[in-house]
Amino acid sequence: MQALLGVLYHSIGGIASGSFYMPYNKVKGWAWESYWMLGGLFSWLIVPPLAAWLTVPGFAEIIASSSRQILLFTFLMGLLWGIGGLSYGLGVRYLGMSLGNSVVLGFCAAFGAIVPSIYYNINPTDGKTSFTDMMATQGGQLVLLGVIVCLVGIAISGKAGMMKEGELSKEAQKASVPEFSLVKGLIIAVLSGILSSFFNFGIEAGKPLAEAAVVAGHNPLYQNNVTFVVILWGGLTTNFIWTTILSIKNKSYGDFANRQSPIAKNVMFSALAGTTWFLQFFFYGMGESKLGNGASSWILHMSTIILTANMWGIYRREWKGVARKTKWTITIGIAVILLSVFLVGIGNSL
Repeated sequence: MQALLGVLYHSIGGIASGSFYMPYNKVKGWAWESYWMLGGLFSWLIVPPLAAWLTVPGFAEIIASSSRQILLFTFLMGLLWGIGGLSYGLGVRYLGMSLGNSVVLGFCAAFGAIVPSIYYNINPTDGKTSFTDMMATQGGQLVLLGVIVCLVGIAISGKAGMMKEGELSKEAQKASVPEFSLVKGLIIAVLSGILSSFFNFGIEAGKPLAEAAVVAGHNPLYQNNVTFVVILWGGLTTNFIWTTILSIKNKSYGDFANRQSPIAKNVMFSALAGTTWFLQFFFYGMGESKLGNGASSWILHMSTIILTANMWGIYRREWKGVARKTKWTITIGIAVILLSVFLVGIGNSL
């Protein structure tokens, strides 16, 4: 029953993550950095401490009493993840929901599954599996095989993107993805996928915060909400700095007072997108409390996001007008990525 609940929570979190960008598509007349900054304030600054206060009322005392090293390392992982989250938005912007998410999350799933084990090679901890341990076991080798298969799936998806670019006119590309740019999008998506996996690393680094919440008598189901506050401080720092630079460079800071745009609706959709993005962490934390933060949890979460994002891609007709061969290529690419997810999950269970 506990495992079933874990799967359910991860699935809800994955659906939230795969859907969060949809409200941004409803924002009109604002530059990307404007609505990304506003949504980020909800994702990383407003909603996380509110959720922690509602579920772990003493979260501030737990953070204040934690060691500086734990807070610094957890924050640093959030800072690196923040670069991944920032470039994730750009990747989807240039590639669309379907291709963008497949590439970004494929890399994220692969690296997120093995990054914690690398951490335990550097900082050995009782009861935790290091990368060296993985290499020495059948299950660990299967996880690494899954990572390789994932990279193959990403390559196939990238091929589909190149086929799409060659088949569609510029006008048709812009109709499905307004700012479609394959080369720029793939470079950003690869960077995003690798750095986004550091969120999983941050959960491991901040595990003492979650454990302190349980020791203090709070519901273990919500223990990770304390850790998320610190990780997301790091994400906020990265994104706020970059969007501020873009706002000054592009002089888009006036968007918030531009009466020619639907300001109230833009604020509402940005807030909805930001809150929905945080919900992926909220439910991931609940799922992790049931299944643990191993590769299975991370991969289950990523696979649900990939499936959800591709459903939205179909809904938005991002592959409309391409040849049947191209549609089959992206379908095979997604299937291979999901196969890698399955392999990593099986390997983790051995």
